[in-house]
Amino acid sequence: MLKRAFDFTLALVGLIASAPLWALFAAAIKWEDYGPVFFRQDRVGLNGRTFMALKFRSMRPDAEAGVGAVQAVADDPRVTNIGRMMRATAMDELPQLWNIFSGDMSFVGPRPLRPGEVDARGDGQLLRLDQIPGYEARHGVRPGLTGLTQVYAPRDISRTSKFRLDRLYLKRAGFWLDLKLILLSFWITGRGEWEKPKRRV
Repeated sequence: MLKRAFDFTLALVGLIASAPLWALFAAAIKWEDYGPVFFRQDRVGLNGRTFMALKFRSMRPDAEAGVGAVQAVADDPRVTNIGRMMRATAMDELPQLWNIFSGDMSFVGPRPLRPGEVDARGDGQLLRLDQIPGYEARHGVRPGLTGLTQVYAPRDISRTSKFRLDRLYLKRAGFWLDLKLILLSFWITGRGEWEKPKRRV
């Protein structure tokens, strides 16, 4: 209950304080290619319930045409110019303050995944994420805008390794750890290093 109250209050303050940025990014996205401002996507949340995650669109409007849901890679040609800047600073995820305010997400927790998402193994085989140990445990808490995995894990490590970090967070979760992760996230945002392939801290 205390975590939810903290999330609600901080999200409300964040939504009010960031309103000018919403207007700025919306105008920049529209100016670049006249496409939609927001990108909506189903994600799996608390207790396995699906919710609609909201982000500023950082890729071309037709980014998934013909290829489906493919995770972005370094120097992905589908990413727009404004999108590249937003992704480096995590500003594309600013609209998820609404998801936190409405109770679908928390500021800190495991990263929300897409329903039916798969992972490509080193041998080229595809593995459903719900087959990886630790997948179900992640749904015991609300997914987070940031978290232990988001801050500390290099982007190119396996999902199995990321899920281990998620489980470690579940064991150690508490106010001071959450506060530390939030402050580290602000630090990474200020340096524009969210897209850095290696460790960011």
